[in-house]
Amino acid sequence: MSPEVQPGLAPILALAPVVPVVIVENAADAVPLARALVAGGLKAIEITLRTPAAMEAIRRVAGEVEGAVAGAGTVLDAAQFEAVMKAGAKFAVSPGATDRLLDAATGSPMPLLPGIATASEAMALIERGYRYAKFFPAEPAGGATYLAALASPLPQLTFCPTGGITPESAPRYLKLANVVCVGGSWMIRREHVAAGDYAAITAASAVAAKLGAA
Repeated sequence: MSPEVQPGLAPILALAPVVPVVIVENAADAVPLARALVAGGLKAIEITLRTPAAMEAIRRVAGEVEGAVAGAGTVLDAAQFEAVMKAGAKFAVSPGATDRLLDAATGSPMPLLPGIATASEAMALIERGYRYAKFFPAEPAGGATYLAALASPLPQLTFCPTGGITPESAPRYLKLANVVCVGGSWMIRREHVAAGDYAAITAASAVAAKLGAA
């Protein structure tokens, strides 16, 4: 296995116990939202490609927010992988993994965090030399109990579980030996963004940044 399969991903995932998963409806909100997350201690930010504003949001966060590590989520194919890298993303996240997407990530300076939900999918990543994977959708796919069961037979992989995770359930994942961080969006409430109440987002992020520290 070569660590170059995911160059530079380990320190990004270790920045905080939570990677905020962000859906940006209006590109103008991207910079103040990212600054609020960074101020609370959440520097690695996954901006999902679920809205027309997403690509511009990645560009703005990558270029304008000091301390932020802009990432792209919901990357589904090779074309999107290349596009988000050109936009300035420092990492990409996918809900699953296809051969074409994994081929596009091979040799790229931007690391991919691909998603898995089964042991067979995890084994396929291990064969390609992957060390980190997203466990998605975490709660519907079996939760922390399922992920803990993968640790012994598949010690090669460390996970960032994402999907349905809450402040209450996050600590159950973070105490697992095969979990480096979790992904979640609970610290970003739509009404706070709409009202420009970024202080509330910073406060919620600060609490999330301390999860698993005990």
